[in-house]
Amino acid sequence: MKIDLPGSLTPHTMGEPRSYPPPSGPSTSRVAYAAAHVVAGGEFLDWETTLAFRRYLWSYGLGVAEAMDTAQRGMGLDWAATRELIVRSGREALSVGGRIVCGAGTDQLPPEPASLDEIVAAYEEQLAVIESVDAVPVLMASRHLAAAARGPDDYAAVYGRLLPQVKRPAVLHWLGPMFDPALEGYWGSPDLDTAAEALLALIGEHASRVDGVKISLLDAGREIAFRRRLPPGVRLYTGDDFNYPELIRGDAEGYSDALLGIFDPIAPAAAAALRALDGGDTASYEEIFAPTVPLARHLFETPTYYYKTGVVFLAWLTGHQKHFRMVGGLEGARSVPHMVRLFQLADAAGLFPDPGLAAHRMRAWLTVQGAE
Repeated sequence: MKIDLPGSLTPHTMGEPRSYPPPSGPSTSRVAYAAAHVVAGGEFLDWETTLAFRRYLWSYGLGVAEAMDTAQRGMGLDWAATRELIVRSGREALSVGGRIVCGAGTDQLPPEPASLDEIVAAYEEQLAVIESVDAVPVLMASRHLAAAARGPDDYAAVYGRLLPQVKRPAVLHWLGPMFDPALEGYWGSPDLDTAAEALLALIGEHASRVDGVKISLLDAGREIAFRRRLPPGVRLYTGDDFNYPELIRGDAEGYSDALLGIFDPIAPAAAAALRALDGGDTASYEEIFAPTVPLARHLFETPTYYYKTGVVFLAWLTGHQKHFRMVGGLEGARSVPHMVRLFQLADAAGLFPDPGLAAHRMRAWLTVQGAE
């Protein structure tokens, strides 16, 4: 099967899909969460399709990281919809026995400056919703706190009030400015070494209340150095969508678990790679992940925060949803050449279970774009 693509002198020949049967359960050697996207529809979200995608992720043994930046937190998804998303997904997780973590933030506050007390209260409101469905909270990096804090002590004060009151140990969240420019200088300094020291001190003081920390800095060396200094029992959840195979595989001194946006579009491959790692088959682990890395690096290229557009585009091409529309009109955030290359890389990785459907939808999209 062939499809003409703009920018190419020869038609693209669709590849064969790779078959990755669902595993019998979650990985036994790593904890892995896929940060899941949402499906626009109805008055705001298509709840049936949004929840069906989460069931799909659980069927592959992956946990769901709910209401994180992949779900357009801070880029279209408001707190009212987020609250309902957490409750619906949390109840669904309880009904099927799926692992779930949910993001708690401060995005219900108005955009103007907030006091530290107001920031703590906003976190507490969202934590209460998460804990009502017995989910593990992720204390997401807060734009309001980034704007209000005058140094590491203010971060220590806010998190020092929140961590002692969580019912279940929480995941902390360090999202670099490539994912959200408003978070520049998080943990109290634009110098990453200084910021890391502040975060490590906070974790050390509250280690019993910290399940782990998700780091999304796209810097493998920095992540490895950080995880080697974590207290025993505190996990490092890689959020590095460029270098995840090596970080999850690890080395003689440890490894990273995973909380990744890239696991949304590559869920079957990720589950198969983790299953190989469980069995000590590192060759198969590397072979499965290898073709997904060029896809991930393209998907998350600058401006990185628009990666959500590609995630939803791939969900549409693979048949997980009936349309390519996004909350806030974000479907227009990437260029036609970017999306064409994304299509080619996903096909090369064997990620289209129905190549005919993917090609048909790609042709239709190109027609609408005037790029046949």
